[in-house]
Amino acid sequence: MDLARRIRKHYLNQGTMYLTEEECIITTILGSCISVCLWDPSSKIGGMNHYLLPLWNGSGLQTPRYGNIAIPKLIKKITDLGCKKSSLRAKVFGGADMLFSSKNGDMSIGTRNIILAEDMLEAENIPVISNDVGGNCGRKIEFNTKTGVVMLRRFKTKVGI
Repeated sequence: MDLARRIRKHYLNQGTMYLTEEECIITTILGSCISVCLWDPSSKIGGMNHYLLPLWNGSGLQTPRYGNIAIPKLIKKITDLGCKKSSLRAKVFGGADMLFSSKNGDMSIGTRNIILAEDMLEAENIPVISNDVGGNCGRKIEFNTKTGVVMLRRFKTKVGI
C-alpha cells in the first residue's frame, strides 16, 4: 500500500500561474481576484492562474495580473504540454465584492473579473464545469492537478476598519 505517498504542494501568489504534468496540490487565497483552474481529464494535467484585474490597459508589462493576459497564457501553456484544447475543463473561483459599494451603477472589480473569465472561456469553447464566484467572502482553494478536484473554504468578511 502507498499510504505514505506524498503529493507535491505549490502556493500560488497573486498575478501568477502554475501548471504541471505531475500530481500537485495548488493552493491560493482569493478575494476579488479570480482563479481559473484548467484540467484535462484524459491526460490528467492541470494548471491554475490567479489574476487581480480584468484588463491590461496596454502600459507596462503583459503579466498574468490581468485576466485578459492570464487566461490565454494558461491555455497556451497547458496545450504546449500536450493537452487538447477540446478536452479542457474549467473551474472558476473568487470575484468577491470585498468592501465595495456601488456608485453610479459601477461594477466592482470582482464582478468584472467574473464576467471576463466567463466570457473568455466561452469564447475559447472551454466549458466551466464548476464555479464559486461573487458574494462577499474570501476563499481558499486547493486544486489537485491529477484528479481535477478543488477543495473550497469560504472566509467571513469583516467590514468596518
